[in-house]
Amino acid sequence: MKFISIRDIKLIENNKLFNTQKMKKIFQKLLFIAMIGLIVPSCGNPAKMANEADQVQAKAEPQILEVVANKINVKISATFPEKFFHPKGVVEVLPVLVYNGGEVAADAIMLQGENVTKNYITIPETGGLFSRDLTFDYVKGMEKSHLELRMTVLYKDKKIPFAVPFKVAEGANITYKIVKNHGALAYAPDAYQAKIAEQNETQILYLINSATVRPSQLRTEDVKAFEEFLATVKADQRRVVKNTEIVAYASPDGKCDFNEKLSTRRAGSASKAFDKKINRKAKIETKVMEKSISEDWDGFKELVANSNIEDKDLILRVLDMYSDPVVREREIKNMSSVYTTLTKDILPQLRRARFIANIEYTNFSDEELVASVNDNIEILDEEALLHAATLIKDLNKKMEVYKKGIEKFNSDRAKVNCAVASLINTKEESLVSANAEKVLSTVSNKDAYYYNTLGVIELRKGNNSQAAKLFAKSELAQSKENIAVIDILNGKYEEANSLLANVKNFNAALSFILVNKLDEACNIIKNKNCPCSSYLRAIIAARKGKVEESKAALKIAKTDAKWAEYNKTDIEFAKVK
Repeated sequence: MKFISIRDIKLIENNKLFNTQKMKKIFQKLLFIAMIGLIVPSCGNPAKMANEADQVQAKAEPQILEVVANKINVKISATFPEKFFHPKGVVEVLPVLVYNGGEVAADAIMLQGENVTKNYITIPETGGLFSRDLTFDYVKGMEKSHLELRMTVLYKDKKIPFAVPFKVAEGANITYKIVKNHGALAYAPDAYQAKIAEQNETQILYLINSATVRPSQLRTEDVKAFEEFLATVKADQRRVVKNTEIVAYASPDGKCDFNEKLSTRRAGSASKAFDKKINRKAKIETKVMEKSISEDWDGFKELVANSNIEDKDLILRVLDMYSDPVVREREIKNMSSVYTTLTKDILPQLRRARFIANIEYTNFSDEELVASVNDNIEILDEEALLHAATLIKDLNKKMEVYKKGIEKFNSDRAKVNCAVASLINTKEESLVSANAEKVLSTVSNKDAYYYNTLGVIELRKGNNSQAAKLFAKSELAQSKENIAVIDILNGKYEEANSLLANVKNFNAALSFILVNKLDEACNIIKNKNCPCSSYLRAIIAARKGKVEESKAALKIAKTDAKWAEYNKTDIEFAKVK
């Protein structure tokens, strides 16, 4: 048996003490490291944010993108939860619109943690968000697209993308682009009259204070010509005497009550003379209307104005200054030197009776006009030519008639209408007839119809600003419709809807859809089953959530290949399967 010395026992005790102290220090280190790990977990690698994308909430308003005036406006935002964003982290957010045919990126948005000193948007460790308004220029193909946010962590010269991009919006809605922008045209009107009122007259003169018709007055050349005219009318199948007026006057000298009685007697004697002498050849049986004017001041003023009488301006001023016939006569008689001339040259011509025949001329009928265009166009005057053209449906033939109006009469209205017909005749609505521009360049009278037609040409060329200026110079209803088209293309839907409020066509219905007045839009097209109206009806039903009704309308619309193709990418029907 081996005994342990006192020395050995002391050595053993010293070693135990050393080992205990060493273990204690190691344990304290491990505990410190663990505590640091619990207290500051984010002091690790910022790159780990890329693998935790599911914690980020990203969105866009609107979620269905919309094109307005060839621009897509959208607001994006992203929210980061607490303890997500590393204090030393930097994240690049790249908004990208991906569409059928390519993609386009907006400017990158830079985010930074609290300990980063760059001039970026700071997202605190406690969590935060950012938002940004974006605008994309529309290009064809974007109607089938989506907007995504691509986030990338920038760390030690490395780019570490988030696991997946954030898809925040779809689109884009381009419904406004289906507006019909070929322009509303208007033909300049003609002044053609189916019935034309004509008038022919003669007169006889009386001696002073007399109501007796002198035989010599019934043998004047003027009276004979009037008699012949009545006989000619009697034989003319297109003319008829509607009535005859006998208007008798007294000259404005003498007492008023005497002149009143005198003019009445003259009307009676003139009427008898007409029946017995003047109408003896024609024997036109019409109502004879007698009228007497006691003092012919209007005739007096007209004769003086057309005379060479000295001081006639003074006489005319007296007539303007005074309305009382007594005062007028007194003031004029006070001009003693002038009054003698008046009594000799003016007053005798006012002691008269007028024979007036009111004639109605029956113009060419529509059938006769069309026949004349084909067989004897040279007999037609300007108004007849312009009206005849309105009766012809064939646009090429219509333009021939207008060209004849230009050739014969250099008619500005014919020029404008020829341009209108040419524009309508252009097979592709978007094209402009060179002939239309050429003929408009020769117009002298630039009226509302001219400006509207020229505006349509600029509208079809896509020169909307110039077109708007031209339409503004025209007060035509068609010009207001055309301004509404430009308003729609410029995103001014309320203004367009106001201009089209009383119009019942495709564009008017579309304007109500664009301002979300769906019932009003539906009322315009409710009785129309053409493909165009059916497509609008399908949009209305889709927006109201009426899927089956939308499908039924689409079925009709798709009978037109244009609408069938357009529908393939139309976001309006995303929920119509």
